Amino acid sequence: MNTRIRVTARIAAFALAGVALAGCSADDDAVPSVATFEIEGQTFKIELDSAELVTHAKQLLAGEEVANIPVGTIVRDDPSVNEPWSWHIDPASLEFADFTTEVCDGLPEYVEDGTLTSDIYCPWLAKITAVEPLK
Repeated sequence: MNTRIRVTARIAAFALAGVALAGCSADDDAVPSVATFEIEGQTFKIELDSAELVTHAKQLLAGEEVANIPVGTIVRDDPSVNEPWSWHIDPASLEFADFTTEVCDGLPEYVEDGTLTSDIYCPWLAKITAVEPLK
């Protein structure tokens, strides 16, 4: 392949990459972000404070087979991003697991009313429904 054709091919490749990226906004992978989960008609939100967590949450939202159980330390009497609940998950403690112990599983209302006494929350049946930049 002569030099002129190689240079033209590279320019075309960069131009196509630019077009592909033009539809993406900086907010697409914004950190921090908020993930919304649903379980048996109840929703709760968790702040995502790293690019890795945002990426993982978006993989879940896209239906990819990655660890799907959110696991984190409960911070009581502070809703943070999780209103109207009176608690939130400490974003620094958040992980995603394939399986967990039963002691931390339950509905958001069980955290709210104290039925779930563990300091850790790990709702097995929670499904992610949205990932949005924190506002």
